[in-house]
Amino acid sequence: MPTPLIAPSLLSADFANLQRDVEAVNNSQADWFHIDIMDGLFVPNLSYGVPVVKAIAKYAQKPLDVHLMIVDPDRYIQTFAELGSANLTVHLEACKHLHRSLQAIKLFGMKAGVALNPHSSVHLLQDCIADIDLVCLMGVNPGFGGQSFIQNTLNKTRQLKEMILRSNSSALIEIDGGVGTTNAKELVEAGADVLVAGSAVFNSPSIPDSVLALKNI
Repeated sequence: MPTPLIAPSLLSADFANLQRDVEAVNNSQADWFHIDIMDGLFVPNLSYGVPVVKAIAKYAQKPLDVHLMIVDPDRYIQTFAELGSANLTVHLEACKHLHRSLQAIKLFGMKAGVALNPHSSVHLLQDCIADIDLVCLMGVNPGFGGQSFIQNTLNKTRQLKEMILRSNSSALIEIDGGVGTTNAKELVEAGADVLVAGSAVFNSPSIPDSVLALKNI
């Protein structure tokens, strides 16, 4: 079984000690920093904006995996490129012209990701899967951390893996929401390449130890 990439979600970090938590992730075997941007419109919550991402980027020694949970994400593609994002993920449900959004993300030198809410079928990506670098399947309804994992995400992961292989796409499958040591093995066996973990990492006594536990599933 392949070793998954681990992307701790900074939404669950201690914002009073953000530099400390970022440096703890730097000192772990995590692969990416997962950064959720929420606008209170596309999802019923606000997270953090450009100044906080700029502060994270100042200390982060691993790639920034930015997930835009916002309406009209095209407005901010250049901004997040200038902040040093390695991956930029937009929601299928928020894009009127998904293919154009993917092209714009790549034009600014980033990997292009597409996120799907729990109700959205993976088959909606069939016509552009070859242009996608990363598909983020939401394991919870987006907006808040600490929710219970939606079991149907496993079926969607298997379906998506089949589509990727059938299309000769190189897209990675990322699972975001409800991920922990109890379901990480199942997700990787179903085809997941990247595991986003928030509460499972930051609510533990040791950030490096919790990352290692996910790596060693």
